[in-house]
Amino acid sequence: MKRILPLMLVLLVLVAVARCGQSSPDDTAPQDTTSFADVPSGAVARTSSRIKHVFVIALENHAAEQIYGSPDAPFLNEVLLPSGGHSTNYLDDLPELPSEPHYIWMEAGTNALAGNTFTTNAAPSSSNSTPTSQHVIAQLRAAGSGLSWMSYQEGLNSVTGACPIVADGFYAPKHDPFVFFQDIAGNPPSRTNGYCAAHHRPLSALLTDVANKNVATYSFITPNLCNDMHGASGCPDSNTIRAGDAWLRTYLPPLLDFANANAGVVFIVWDEPEATGTLPFLVLGPGVKRGYASAVPVSHSSLVKSLDRIMELPALPTVETANDFSDYFEPGAFP
Repeated sequence: MKRILPLMLVLLVLVAVARCGQSSPDDTAPQDTTSFADVPSGAVARTSSRIKHVFVIALENHAAEQIYGSPDAPFLNEVLLPSGGHSTNYLDDLPELPSEPHYIWMEAGTNALAGNTFTTNAAPSSSNSTPTSQHVIAQLRAAGSGLSWMSYQEGLNSVTGACPIVADGFYAPKHDPFVFFQDIAGNPPSRTNGYCAAHHRPLSALLTDVANKNVATYSFITPNLCNDMHGASGCPDSNTIRAGDAWLRTYLPPLLDFANANAGVVFIVWDEPEATGTLPFLVLGPGVKRGYASAVPVSHSSLVKSLDRIMELPALPTVETANDFSDYFEPGAFP
């Protein structure tokens, strides 16, 4: 027995040394390979940031003069505008191009990227995608440490794919910027790409996630073609502004309750005015100037720069000279 004990101790020491020399699964795991559901509720990497959660809602095809004061948008004009800030000088970066390049710009600060300059509404493909890492989600993944993201798209189904690169019904991939980046959706982009699928949810999951406080650092939300003020054949309401305003009346109150209680902010953007004029733009949440109209020139480049500021990421070179959204916030409320 006296000889056995020293031998057992030696074996235990050798096993411990061997284990110390091995990498744990967490040491070698790639950053952000799962959805934000694996991140503790409310967890963010940049604890110094004053804003912990940002929601971007993307709407469509109307100029500011068509939205502000419209009798077809009573919720937006009577409730949202007095509650936050709005722009009188939100400029269109691509006045001659359709939706898709605008959405790409919301993610990368340009439509001219490695391997492709986006100028059409074509579906994601090997030729209509980009291998660039110069975009917000790539920055977020590189930063790691609890930063998380989710894209909520209305109308996802088995045809669109869990990584929704296929149009079906009132869902259109041209309104989901992430599926055009190969480091998100694959090369070529695939309906079954695991990383992309883990970061896309149907819109029906949004309010449940908000109620459960299962919310990413960055959430991008696209209503379907009937509800985003775009319109399409077969939509229940042919009045696109009224349909979008009704959608906002349903989804905004829970988002704003969450934002007010959890240091969040909501940016409501329109992709293009589909005519001359500036774009509508609203900012809502704690620390935002109430009933404020900002004339500071901003654009989708400003959105990208503001996302970088909020998540304490380096500003992409494409947006370094753009104004951010700090003018909409009370002193000290914007990072």
